[in-house]
This record gives sequence, structure tokens and C-alpha cells, in this order.
Amino acid sequence: MKRAREVVDTMYNGDAFSQWLGIEVESCEAGACQLSMVVREEMTNGFKIAHGGISYSLADSALAFASNGHGQHALSIETAISHTKPVKAGERIIAKASEIRKSRSIGIYEVRVENEAGDLIAHFKGTVFRKDTEW
Repeated sequence: MKRAREVVDTMYNGDAFSQWLGIEVESCEAGACQLSMVVREEMTNGFKIAHGGISYSLADSALAFASNGHGQHALSIETAISHTKPVKAGERIIAKASEIRKSRSIGIYEVRVENEAGDLIAHFKGTVFRKDTEW
């Protein structure tokens, strides 16, 4: 079984979307991960704020990396997000994923998406199915 950082590096290297977003892996371990990215102008909507899919995508990547960090393939089966504060182009956002519960086949995670000041900009919850396949 690979260690968490090896799994995350393998996943990230094959993840063209996370790379396009400009996501940086700040830390990772089994069941937890911290990612960051800078919102670019082309990621904003008609209100000149980040499209909701941007913070969702960052949180979703944090979920994937945290849940797969155990060395077992994990796939999301349900996710939800609440957006609490707008983000503008040029702002750096940080996703902090943490494991709430893990069983043999299911994992539940919370991801806080914050701005650099530590303000909550989105709250994400994800449930994953843990396959028998190891990395």
C-alpha cells in the first residue's frame, strides 16, 4: 500500500483538471488534505465573483485526495456545498478536508473552503465509497 503523499502525487499527476485550476497540494495524510489555488479572471461569472463551480472543484479535489490517502481507491457518491461568501479574481482560496467517519466501505468528509484571512467561503460535505482496490 502506498503512503498518502505517494497516492496524492499519483492522482494529481493524472488530474488535468486540478492542474488547470492551478491547485497546489499544501499537505496530505490519510484522511486529511489541504489544497490551495488562486482564482483567475476566467473563473468568474457575470457578477465578477468566482463561479460556484470553482470552490466546489477545489473542495472536490480535497475530498478525493484525503479519502484516497488511506491507500484504497475511494470514489465520491454524494456531495453538497453551501457558499457563504463571494470570492474575486486574484484571491487565494484554501480547502481543508478532514475525515468525519470511515468504515470498510464508506467515508464521510467535511471540507472547509476559506480565504487567506481564514473566513469561511464554502462548506462542503462528501461521502465516498471505498473500493477493495489498493493504490
